[in-house]
Formats: sequence, C-alpha cells, structure tokens
Amino acid sequence: MPSKSFHRTDRVSAQLRRELGTLVHEAVREHNLPSVSVSDVEVTRDLAHAKVFVTALQAERSAEAVKALKELSRELRFQLGRAMKLRHVPELHFHYDDSVDRGERIEHLLRDAAPAESGDDDAPAADEDGQDKGSP
Repeated sequence: MPSKSFHRTDRVSAQLRRELGTLVHEAVREHNLPSVSVSDVEVTRDLAHAKVFVTALQAERSAEAVKALKELSRELRFQLGRAMKLRHVPELHFHYDDSVDRGERIEHLLRDAAPAESGDDDAPAADEDGQDKGSP
C-alpha cells in the first residue's frame, strides 16, 4: 500500500493559516491594533495546540500586537470553529516571528559591508616586504 506524501497536520496548519489570516486581519481593524499578518502555523500531532506566528509592519509595536492577539485567542478560536470542519479546534498560542526583522538586519549589514570590500579589489598584492609580487 503506498504511503501518503502529506500529513493531516500539514493540511490542518495550512487551512488554519488561511482562516487565521482573514480573522486576524479583521481583528486588527476592529480593535485598532498594530498591523500584523499570520506568517505560519504549526500544529501539534494531536491537533490540540497551534503555534501561530505573526509578523508586524512596525516591529516596535509587535509586543503590543501579540499581547492583544493572546487576549483575543478565545474569540478567534470560536470563530475558527464555525469556519472550519474540525471536531476540536486547536488552542491558539501567538508568537512574534522575527525572521523578517533578522533578514532585513542581515541584508543591511551585507549592504554596508559591500562598499568597503569593493574598494580594495583593484590594488596589486604586496608581499611582506611591501614589494609588489609581480615586479622583479
């Protein structure tokens, strides 16, 4: 018998990500929260818990947004129960996804380092005595 190439937890997490994306967007507008979006959802194997990772447009207000979403998690879970056909809706745990911030910081560091390195590439290499290696 061929094995399945996909798991139920993967399908459930993908559906949760889609549904929560819509619900979180509505909650942001209704409760005047900082703008956030759902970047990923990880569901436990028993489907009892779901880690919801969110990113914020304003990183400095991310803690405020995550705190508000944690307070709204019961309401969001109830709305998920109506939107999805699951016997048990996982308990939601909101976390800030800082991968976007880290990526931007690394990109900024690389951009700053690139001009400093490119200026020395055309200079001829010298040996320990300070003489050009190519001259007799």
